[in-house]
Amino acid sequence: MTKLLAKIRDIYFNLLLWRIKHISDKNFVIILGGVVGIVAGIAAVALKSVVHFIQGFLTGGFAVDYANILHFIYPLVGIVLTVLLAKYLLRESLGHGITSILFAISKNSSIIGAVKMYSRMVTSAITVGFGGSVGLEAPIVVTGSAIGSNIAQTMHLNYKQKTLLIGCGAAGAISAIFNSPIAGVIFAVEVLLAEVTIAAFIPLLIASVFGQLISLMLLGEEILFSFQLKDPFAAADVPFYFLLGIACGLVSLYFTRCMYKIEDLISSIKGSFSKGVMGGIGLGLIIFLFPPIYGEGYDAIKLLLSEDGIGILNRSLFFNQIHSGLFLLLFMLGLIIMKPVATALTIGSGGSGGIFAPSLFLGGVTGFFFATSYNYLALGQMLSISNFTLVGMCGVMSGVLHAPLTAIFLIAEITGGYTLFVPLMLVSAISFITKTYFEKHSFYTKHLIERGDLIQYDKDRQVLSLIHLKKIIETDLALIKPEDSLGDLVNLVRQSKRNIFPVVNDNQELEGIVTLDDIREIMFDEESRQNVLVKSIMRNPPDKVSSHEKMQSVMNKFEKSGAWNLPVIDEGKYVGFVSKSRIFNAYRKKLISQTPE
Repeated sequence: MTKLLAKIRDIYFNLLLWRIKHISDKNFVIILGGVVGIVAGIAAVALKSVVHFIQGFLTGGFAVDYANILHFIYPLVGIVLTVLLAKYLLRESLGHGITSILFAISKNSSIIGAVKMYSRMVTSAITVGFGGSVGLEAPIVVTGSAIGSNIAQTMHLNYKQKTLLIGCGAAGAISAIFNSPIAGVIFAVEVLLAEVTIAAFIPLLIASVFGQLISLMLLGEEILFSFQLKDPFAAADVPFYFLLGIACGLVSLYFTRCMYKIEDLISSIKGSFSKGVMGGIGLGLIIFLFPPIYGEGYDAIKLLLSEDGIGILNRSLFFNQIHSGLFLLLFMLGLIIMKPVATALTIGSGGSGGIFAPSLFLGGVTGFFFATSYNYLALGQMLSISNFTLVGMCGVMSGVLHAPLTAIFLIAEITGGYTLFVPLMLVSAISFITKTYFEKHSFYTKHLIERGDLIQYDKDRQVLSLIHLKKIIETDLALIKPEDSLGDLVNLVRQSKRNIFPVVNDNQELEGIVTLDDIREIMFDEESRQNVLVKSIMRNPPDKVSSHEKMQSVMNKFEKSGAWNLPVIDEGKYVGFVSKSRIFNAYRKKLISQTPE
């Protein structure tokens, strides 16, 4: 076995050497982008197929004309199984997947653990297959991104190349799961990659194309849903699209705030198993009352697009109310209110999934509700329900994800053309503006930005945030005790190459500092060397920092104090010194590594 491993290692190193000699870094990243796209595409198809099989197996025999108690039981079982699997087998905290990818890019040198190449696929298949009200897009993006990161690590690529392959994995995954290569590329750029050059687009395009080709070869034309437009865009509908944009922005705000509140509430429950049970019970109750919330919700979106009100009420307690148009509108309003709650319960209680599909579902219901309400009131011209449903999907997705371009091109590709491009652009922009007026950051970035783990649109602060203070602390300064004499200090001066001497007591506490300038006039006086004690000439440092402190705070202290060196104190104990010059050197190296090719 040892010989076999050694042989494999030799082949691996020879392959790396051959690559360095014969393939440029630029071309090699393009090749790897294609490989990542293929693997991400296969993962997306596999995950989707497994989930559809589980859902069909569990609910295929349900009668449509009455509610089934299993709608209450299945989500609870799925969440509990996911919690147990994540805790005892995978040993991983789930949460919001794309947020973890952004953290890895921002604070972990684009290194994503190998376990994420399969963990989110397994857990999300169970959660969504058993009815968890979340989407598969975020788990498959995490899977694709982890594949890209780990291939890059295996090939010893640098930070910029690792980050680009993470984007390739995300682009390939989105392209495969929606059959939308343009949206895949734009999602990677808009959500994950802060800075992309023209050259970097090539690997993203290759990955996205290969992701879609894998999907087409294995599943055919339709992996989620596609829709052929029945009604043309009417310019007279523009005022209504404007109002829909505002409505989508407000629904996006409600979705985001509701998610935060519910997740915070669930987090107060002690014990992961207790959270899973409580969340599963709440989720099961909601799905029992509103069956369209079961799973991703794409089947419900198809019914909305086909204007099938009867189908929307299938398997519910309210099937016998289908003759009432007003009741259908009330049911739609209930879906808008309860969908964010169901999604928050699923993720907050330990389930695995994302908010991509829920935002599309919520947007579709919002657009359907808007157009149907207007048509029900018969105030004038009739609005196209299918068009407003599609554009509503774009609007809420734009507001929730803060990804207006991704939303526009996704819906455009789903419909097979650009007939609705004008209303898509209008509603996406209005929704985004409305949402950002109340909530500046996206759902993915809000908590990271508040913790200082993600800094957007400020290159200086971005680079500073990547510098870890612990790695640049200087511990080679000669220490002196407060009771020592000036003579003892002069002996240290002879041995040391530094001009700062920390005064530290027996408890490793910093009592002051002495610099060479402080003793220059008396250090050669024999009487002073014998009689003067260090504690009588030491002084307080201009400020102090902690090794856990953010670099922006450290630099602010340097600026206010005017010092070039500051002591590092953790829990009252002296650790070392940090110098401004060493920070500048680390900043320069990080800036070079962060600058796009």
